[in-house]
Amino acid sequence: MEKSLPSSPFSIFVLLLLLLPFLTHHVKPINGFPLSTDCRWIVDDHTKQRVKLACVNWVSHLDTVVAEGLSKQPLDMISKQIVSMGFNCVRLTYPTFLATDDSLASLTVRQSFQNLNLTTFIAGIEKNNPFFLDLSLIQVYQAVVSNLGDNNIMVILDNHLTKPGWCCSNNDDNGFFGDKYFNPDLWIQGLTRMATLFKGVSNVVGMSLRNELRGHKQNVGEWYNYMPKGAEAVHSANPNVLVILSGLSFDTDLSFLKTRQVNLSFTGKLVFEMHWYSFTDGGVWGTGNPNQVCGKVSQRVMDAGGFLLQQKYPLFLSEFGLDQRGTNLNDNRYLNCLMGLATELDLDWAYWTLLENYYLREGVIDAKESYGILHWKRCEIRNSTMLQKILALRHPFQGPGQESGLHKVIFHPGTGLCVQKQTLNETLPLGDCSKSEAWSYTTEKSLVLNGTSFCVQADELGKSPKLGVNCSDSNSKWEMTSDSTMHLSSKLSNANGTLVCLDVDSSSRVVINPCKCLSEDHTCDPASQWFKLVDSTRSPST
Repeated sequence: MEKSLPSSPFSIFVLLLLLLPFLTHHVKPINGFPLSTDCRWIVDDHTKQRVKLACVNWVSHLDTVVAEGLSKQPLDMISKQIVSMGFNCVRLTYPTFLATDDSLASLTVRQSFQNLNLTTFIAGIEKNNPFFLDLSLIQVYQAVVSNLGDNNIMVILDNHLTKPGWCCSNNDDNGFFGDKYFNPDLWIQGLTRMATLFKGVSNVVGMSLRNELRGHKQNVGEWYNYMPKGAEAVHSANPNVLVILSGLSFDTDLSFLKTRQVNLSFTGKLVFEMHWYSFTDGGVWGTGNPNQVCGKVSQRVMDAGGFLLQQKYPLFLSEFGLDQRGTNLNDNRYLNCLMGLATELDLDWAYWTLLENYYLREGVIDAKESYGILHWKRCEIRNSTMLQKILALRHPFQGPGQESGLHKVIFHPGTGLCVQKQTLNETLPLGDCSKSEAWSYTTEKSLVLNGTSFCVQADELGKSPKLGVNCSDSNSKWEMTSDSTMHLSSKLSNANGTLVCLDVDSSSRVVINPCKCLSEDHTCDPASQWFKLVDSTRSPST
C-alpha cells in the first residue's frame, strides 16, 4: 500500500529524535566542510581548494533498514577500516520511508529483524553493537553517520528508493515519479526531513536526490519538473550540502542536459551523478575486441554525461564496481577501460560496495555480494591487489590547490600505477601516482621528462625503454594507437621500423614489446599495454 502523507511537515517523533543527547553530541570537526563547487570541481567552501571524493557505498536501504555488517563487527571498527583502506567518504543509502513513515522509523532494530524472521542476526548485533538493538532505525542511521564523522569520513546521503528492498528493476514500482512507491510529494517531504535532520552535522557533505531513475514512465519532461523541486527543497532545508542529481535509464543517461540545463535559485552546490558497470553495455566486453569496445563505450560515457565537465559542472561517478574474485572477464576488461577514462577526467567517485554479504536480499538470507570489498565476518580486504588499483583514482590530478604547471602523467590502468623516472639499472619503473614524474608530450610526439632534455626511447624488444637526448629518431616518437587511444607505439629504427608498444612485464617493469590486440581479436587482452597520458597540475616529485 502506498504511504499517505502525514498532516504536518514534521512528526513529534522526528522532533524528539533531534533532542536525543546521543544524537546531538559534538561531532569532531572535519577540515574541508562544508563543500561547494567551483566550475567542474568540488572544493572546500572556506579555502576554495579541491576536495576529491573517493567514496565507498554502504548499503542501508534493504528490508532491515540497518547498515549492513553491524551483526559482524563493531561500528567503529568498520569505520576505521574504511579509513585505513584509503576512502575519505561514504555514500550511505536509505529508503524514503525511513524519513516519512514514522511507524518504520520508530521500529527498533530488534523488531526489524524479528519481523523479517532474521533472529540469527540479533545475537551478532548484541555482541558487536549491543547499544543498537533497542534503538529505532532512524536513530541507528544517525549513529552510523555520527561515527563516520568521528572517524573523519565525509557522508553523502543517498535516497536509493522509496520502499525498503533491493534496487533496481524496471518493474519494481520504485523507478520514476508517479510509480506506486514514488509519490513525488512524499519524496520531496522525505528529502526535506533528511536535509533538516542532518543540518549542522559537519560530515554530511551532500545529498543524492534519487538513485537510478528508470521504468516505463521515465521521461525528460517530468525530470525537469520534479528534480529541480527536490533540489530546491534540499537546499532550502540545508544550504550547506551539495545537491546531487541523477539521470535516466538507471543513471546512465544525462544527455538531455546538453541543450537544456537545470534552472535553480542557488549556485555553487550542484553536482551530477552517473553510474557505469560492465553490464551497462551488455556483454560487449567478452565478445568484442577490448580496444574497440573501450573506444566505443568511452565515447558513450562522454556523450551520456562526460560532456558536463566541459559545461563546468562536477560529475560524480557514484556507482561502479566489479567482481572482487578477479575471475570475471567482462568486469576485468571494463575496469581497465574505466580506470583510464576516470583518471583522464579526474572524476570524483564511489565504489559499489563495502561488504560481501547482506542480511537479506530478495528473499535470500546472508546473500552474497561479489562486488563487496570487505569480508562480512572478518572485516578484512578480499582482494588487496584490486583495491590498490581502484584507489589509484583517489589522487587529484588537477583543480584548485593543485598549482604546479600543466604536465603529463603516464598512467597504467592495469596496475593503477604511473611511470617514474629512470633508475640506476636503466629501467622505467611503475610507482605511486602521487609521486609521479612530470612529463611533456611534445608536438613532435616525444615524451620528455620535464626539466631535462631526456626523452623516452624505444631501444630493444623485451627491454626497458631508455631515456636519451636524441629525440628526433623514430624510436623517440610515440603515437596514441588503437581505438582505445591507450597504446603508446613507436618504431624501432634498428629493426626496420618494427611497430612496438610500451608494455608492462610480470615484474612490473616497463618494457618494449610488439603491439597486441589492436583490432578484431576478441580473445586478446591488451591491458598490460594500455597507458593513459593524463593532464596534471599537481606538483611532481621532481
